Amino acid sequence: MAADVDKRIPEEEKKIAPQNGKQSPGSRSWIYRGMWTWVVVCAVPLFAFGIKYYQDAQLLKRHEESVRTLGAEGLFLFSSLDTDHDFYLSPEEFKPIAEKLTGITNPADFEEEAIHDPNGETLTLEAKMQPLLLDSMTKSKDGFLGVSHSSLSGLRSWKSPAVPSSSFSASQFRVFLPPKNKIEVGDTWWVIPSELNIFTGYLPNNRYHPPTPRGREVLIHSLLSMFHPRPFIKTRFAPQGAVACIRASNDFYYDIIFRIHAEFQLNDIPDFPFWFTPGQFTGNIVLSKDASHVRLFHLYVPNNRSLNVDMEWLYGASESSNMEVDIGYLPQLELQSAGPSTPSVITDEQGNIIDRRDSSNEPIQFVFEEIHWTSEISQEEAARHVEVTFYPFKKVSYLPFSEAFDRAQAEKKLVHSILLWGALDDQSCSGRTLRETVLESSPVLALLNQSFISSWSLVKELENLQADEQNSALSEKARLHLEKYSFPVEMMVALPNGTIVHHINANFFLDQTAMKPEEEEATFSFSGGFEDPSTSTYISFLKEGLEKAKEYLAQ
Repeated sequence: MAADVDKRIPEEEKKIAPQNGKQSPGSRSWIYRGMWTWVVVCAVPLFAFGIKYYQDAQLLKRHEESVRTLGAEGLFLFSSLDTDHDFYLSPEEFKPIAEKLTGITNPADFEEEAIHDPNGETLTLEAKMQPLLLDSMTKSKDGFLGVSHSSLSGLRSWKSPAVPSSSFSASQFRVFLPPKNKIEVGDTWWVIPSELNIFTGYLPNNRYHPPTPRGREVLIHSLLSMFHPRPFIKTRFAPQGAVACIRASNDFYYDIIFRIHAEFQLNDIPDFPFWFTPGQFTGNIVLSKDASHVRLFHLYVPNNRSLNVDMEWLYGASESSNMEVDIGYLPQLELQSAGPSTPSVITDEQGNIIDRRDSSNEPIQFVFEEIHWTSEISQEEAARHVEVTFYPFKKVSYLPFSEAFDRAQAEKKLVHSILLWGALDDQSCSGRTLRETVLESSPVLALLNQSFISSWSLVKELENLQADEQNSALSEKARLHLEKYSFPVEMMVALPNGTIVHHINANFFLDQTAMKPEEEEATFSFSGGFEDPSTSTYISFLKEGLEKAKEYLAQ
């Protein structure tokens, strides 16, 4: 036993010995590795900071060079294209401008028309129409100011829908589904983007047949073709396209509000072009998130205004021919789903057919569960989101004439009132230039929000109010407005009691702000953040109204 112990002691001493003497090479290696690790850990943030500092310095240098080269407004346009903010335009970033300048769009950007799934669900839509009331036209009435009878043939013969009923694959309606980054209630997006801007101007009037629809346009074109065979999905005037908003959602369904701007060409060769432009098409669709099922679809032209359709016709076939314009009332233009979409066949878990649509094409009968939304906003709020996307000037609330003066009285503000022939916030508008320029500029929006209650009204509606003996107060306010009105648009500043303290006609306003050719380059603006002559003139008009109101209030 002792011998065994004696034998072990030297071995243990051998193992312990290195700790009492010099450090082994392995220990030194461990220390060196730790030091290098510490150096690297400290150096990486410093190195990254150095790179970031260099990049920031380079970006600042490029920014200063860009300002010197392009100026502030040119830099604004450049930055709107430079999506990665590196002060270089890649071909992909320049692509939108190339498409606008050339009018040629890469076909790959358009979604292909959805292939019909024979085993998918089918949705049946029914079209309803009541033709235009000719006596509602405000200028032409039945005479149409000398237009030949043949030029009216398209309008007079359009009494009913071209296709009273039609079936669609439910999957085709996936065009209304939101993009991946727009999934919250209240989110809006362009279903069909507007292509009219400062580079393209307006589209020509002397056309008879619409271009071939592509991508998402295909379904919209098919829907509107149920009304008339020649719908134009891209209108002649901005804003074009279609915008949608999620009104409600749950785990499986969306309720989506949409608005479409489109128009019809009612005439064909040899008659001269006759354009029929409803103020808007609006509606909603309730569909599953995979677009396999559509619970409801409704599309219609709103008829709550006394006038809702713009009409324009040429006296000749060329673009330079004289054009006449009028506005009227269309009682009904509507598409409604006959019921939820249904499959053509029903199979069991083994794939065996247990029911199918019969030869009469009658849908299979189902009982559908009620949809309960987990998140939603009101129809009115969703419609407003869509409206502001189309018309930035609606960032300011425009109240009905009957409400504006009471609100102004309560908030101790003046009334900014616009009286016009056609609606300000749809395509039957006679104030198109006004809304697309000064009314959406940032300085004007700020001043209107601060000091005014805004309202716009149709001339015909104020004429009706003036004749209303049951409401003498509103009748008097309508009379005061009509006294100052001149065709086509009158902008006014009024006291809460209806007294007009300042007004200007749109034509006179545009003459005041018209730019001479040599001034055009200096005053051109790409954004509401830079003031142009029309913006400064309109601000002066509003401020003059505020000053004149002080005189009335002091009396």
